[in-house]
Amino acid sequence: MRRDVLPVAVSGPKTKNQPRMAEVVPSQKRCVSCRGAFCRPSCPGPGGHLWWGNHGHIRGLSPLQDGLEGYCRFGAGQWAYELGLSNEEPISIPLHACEHFYLLTRPLETPLQSNMPTIVDADGRIYIRNWQGGILSGGFEKTPKPIFTEGKNQLEIQNLQEDWDHFEPLLSSLLRRMPELETLEIMKLVNCPETFTPDMRCTMGGSPLVRGYFVLAGMNSAGLSFGGGAGKYLAEWMVHGYPSENVWELDLKRFGALQSSRTFLRHRVMEVMPLLYDLKVPRWDFQTGRQLRTSPLYDRLDAQGARWMEKHGFERPKYFVPPDKDLLALEQSKTFYKPDWFDIVESEVKCCKEAVCVIDMSSFTKFEITSTGDQALEILQYLFSNDLDVPVGHIVHTGMLNEGGGYENDCSIARLNKRSFFMISPTDQQIHCWAWLKKHMPKDSNLLLEDVTWKYTALNLIGPRAVDVLSELSYAPMTSEHFPSLFCKEMSVGYANGIRVMSMTHTGEPGFMLYIPIEYALHVYNEVMSVGQKYGIRNAGYYALRSLRIEKFFAFWGQDLNTLTSPLECGRESRVKLEKGMDFIGRDALLQQKQNGVYKRLTMFILDDHDTDLDLWPWWGEPIYRNGQYVGKTTSSAYSYTMERHVCLGFVHNFSEDTGEEQVVTPDYINRGEYEIDIAGHRFQAKAKLYPVTSLYTHKRRKEDVELSDLHGK
Repeated sequence: MRRDVLPVAVSGPKTKNQPRMAEVVPSQKRCVSCRGAFCRPSCPGPGGHLWWGNHGHIRGLSPLQDGLEGYCRFGAGQWAYELGLSNEEPISIPLHACEHFYLLTRPLETPLQSNMPTIVDADGRIYIRNWQGGILSGGFEKTPKPIFTEGKNQLEIQNLQEDWDHFEPLLSSLLRRMPELETLEIMKLVNCPETFTPDMRCTMGGSPLVRGYFVLAGMNSAGLSFGGGAGKYLAEWMVHGYPSENVWELDLKRFGALQSSRTFLRHRVMEVMPLLYDLKVPRWDFQTGRQLRTSPLYDRLDAQGARWMEKHGFERPKYFVPPDKDLLALEQSKTFYKPDWFDIVESEVKCCKEAVCVIDMSSFTKFEITSTGDQALEILQYLFSNDLDVPVGHIVHTGMLNEGGGYENDCSIARLNKRSFFMISPTDQQIHCWAWLKKHMPKDSNLLLEDVTWKYTALNLIGPRAVDVLSELSYAPMTSEHFPSLFCKEMSVGYANGIRVMSMTHTGEPGFMLYIPIEYALHVYNEVMSVGQKYGIRNAGYYALRSLRIEKFFAFWGQDLNTLTSPLECGRESRVKLEKGMDFIGRDALLQQKQNGVYKRLTMFILDDHDTDLDLWPWWGEPIYRNGQYVGKTTSSAYSYTMERHVCLGFVHNFSEDTGEEQVVTPDYINRGEYEIDIAGHRFQAKAKLYPVTSLYTHKRRKEDVELSDLHGK
């Protein structure tokens, strides 16, 4: 093997001594059968269907067995897409098959050992491993070939025709890596279907629509590597209702029906397959399947220089490129160091703090819960940790918890009237939150749950001059004396009626969220920008929002919070009302935590000796060290333009030096430690904070002192 041209070689325990699929599957079948499970190898294709019981439960599988009560797990591989859609209640399982090639040779004169590790040459896009004493080598080419694009999948497992011309780039890489291959006898070139998902991660978990329907599919050519862990977590999901680790990034409910378009999947997997061996820089985005969900303001913002990122299929502005910047250079900039958009985001953050900015946040998930009586309040009190029995017009920050006290959702709820509530959640909560609410709502009740995400455009008006802009447009005083913090009211803005105005910004900065019926969106935006010119208004994006929220120690669900994170572990005791007069999901777990203490604590870290211009940046997932001992990882990070330092959020654990077991984490334990953040092998000193830096809230320039000339055109 050539080592002088080996830029990347990866091997490890997880790729060592891999068993053959022919050995794994029968063993698993025997094991589950002994424990009372029903297993049928020839799962029905699109011609088969499920029998349904009351309230969307599975009670049978035709033509397998009627009267089957309990759980069904579908590992249908390349047929999962069709099988899901063929059910009485169609289930979206977004994946698409591509041709996948690998080469088999006869055994070597000295056969390779069964424990030979798998070798990966990422630059050559190939992998090499032992196969019955010979070589098995495949790869992921730059120009993959989607198959079954017409929607008709083959019904039996079979290999496809050889295509040596298509395999040639991978063969060249293989010969470059292993010149001896030219002397080996090639047995055959295998071409078989392999399924890929829209985001390169497998799909598992329960269906959001059907109780008892579990999925494990779309392994992206890593089925043997992931099989053991994926099977373990799915089994926990089926038995206990949730897995023992946070697997949100693999959850079926991270996708919506919008990602199940055949055309979307065909184009996306052509991008996904080559990316498997590519180096992904921070904050990269897929380029295919874009502009699928857009705000009514998309074209208007795009014309003003918006650069876009995708979340749950929704286009969201990252930042706005000024006319004097080289757009092409920005788009092609890929780095782990200081990014080229640094100065652009700095000017947006400055405007948010000193004048007024507008961020289009229409992608937020939005629900309305109403009832004819008190049922809406009663069910929300049971589902959420905070007290929602507040006066009409008040907004409550609260968590939707599971039985273990972990966050299923982190949201804000406004009470519109005695029997109606407006709920705002993270963008990627749309399917997950809907399923959780429907699961716990009583059947045959007078409750109405409506997804109104598409009905409202959301504009975040941030900055000390936001009050001036909105006062002028609404002809009503918007100061804190007349419009207190965390208050919601329907108002007129410009010519438009029925605008839900909320005194909150998700950043800790002053301002308002405007929830605008979509038919008024363009009018309200134009009016805001027109009136705001005298106050130094400009557009801003999510990168500025990220910097503002992280320096204020604002945790976000899906990044910092998850189903295994409780409010007490995040310093959010104020969002929990243990004595609100009724039980709620997760209350018992929180009471136990309060009594026994927590075993991790969300902490803010401010890097001290980090050179922003020269050093690698923290992004997320960096190890945290306390007094030289590993105690956790960061969950998110951003550069604070206010403190001129990098700020990281992350959980600190207390591992016993003797046994490695987790111990209680107290504020004193956090405060007494000396901390370092490890960025690519280099440790940087960091100051730990359990609470936000108060000066960020109190140290604000007087708005009349702002030099508007400094803000225009930046």
